[in-house]
Amino acid sequence: MKKIGLGFKVTGAQGGGVLKGRRTDMVLLLVAAVWGSSYLAAKTATSVLPVLVVLVARYAISAVACLGIVGKRRFTRDEVRAGGLLGVTQAAVLTLETYGVAYTSAANAGLIISLTIVLTPLLDGAAGTRRLPLSFFAATGVCLSAVTLLMAGTGFQRPRGGDLLILAAAVVRAGHVVLVGRLTRGRAVRPLQVTAVQMVVGAALLVGPAAGSLPMLTQVGASVWAQLVYLALFCSVFAFLAQTWAVQQTSASRASLLLGTEPVWAFVIGIGLGGERVTVLAGIGSALMVAGTYWGQSIDRAHRARSAGRAGADDAEGLLQRRLPGQHVA
Repeated sequence: MKKIGLGFKVTGAQGGGVLKGRRTDMVLLLVAAVWGSSYLAAKTATSVLPVLVVLVARYAISAVACLGIVGKRRFTRDEVRAGGLLGVTQAAVLTLETYGVAYTSAANAGLIISLTIVLTPLLDGAAGTRRLPLSFFAATGVCLSAVTLLMAGTGFQRPRGGDLLILAAAVVRAGHVVLVGRLTRGRAVRPLQVTAVQMVVGAALLVGPAAGSLPMLTQVGASVWAQLVYLALFCSVFAFLAQTWAVQQTSASRASLLLGTEPVWAFVIGIGLGGERVTVLAGIGSALMVAGTYWGQSIDRAHRARSAGRAGADDAEGLLQRRLPGQHVA
């Protein structure tokens, strides 16, 4: 027997499981914090360099790192096909996000992009046959009200262009997430290989439009390069690999809950480190956004669990009906 924490006694195996669970939770929270910090890092970098130059540098560094990790392992046709198409949609998301954060606050960007949490099930349901409960649409309404308050800023006026770009990024990002499921479901594709292809495709798409401004990279100091490397290696490569590892160690529900703290981190980091100011309206909008996304996430998670239960029951009933008469099922 040994003691951990506040005097609780556990066996070695149980204690190891508790410590492993805590370690997994910490990794997921770290991923959420890193993603939340990416908005401030991108805003800082785009204050010195053009948006497309920042994106090309981020993609190029990420691609080199991913290809280095993949090494000599080959890519399958499905991985290249999925990664190629997802590379296009991901490039669209990052372009909208980065342009958006250049013209709004990092806190606003992180909160508005969290609309992806409620938009993804809506798009997924529209593309399939799964109907969402009415309460989910109520949660979506709370989130849209939050966006209105966040865009209002110091008063109800014309929405800022950066906020509208982030809103568009949230819609495209939700479509990207749905597409990931469609392209990878039922196929033997490795996440790292797909990500490597996405990074190469993104760099190839953006290097042409940014070519004229790329020499500016030789004129910036170490602090800007540190932001670019952070965006590439930590916010892209590390976060993805850490997320993949952590999700394999815990439940999908717990992982989504911890990763869902990303907008909270974006808000805190934007205010605490970026020195951004919050008005009363923006404060109310921030609270509504966090509450609405968590509410919508919990509704969708419970709805998926019920749907999976009904599907399992239907499969069991079908199995019983197909059995020969007289056979006993425990």
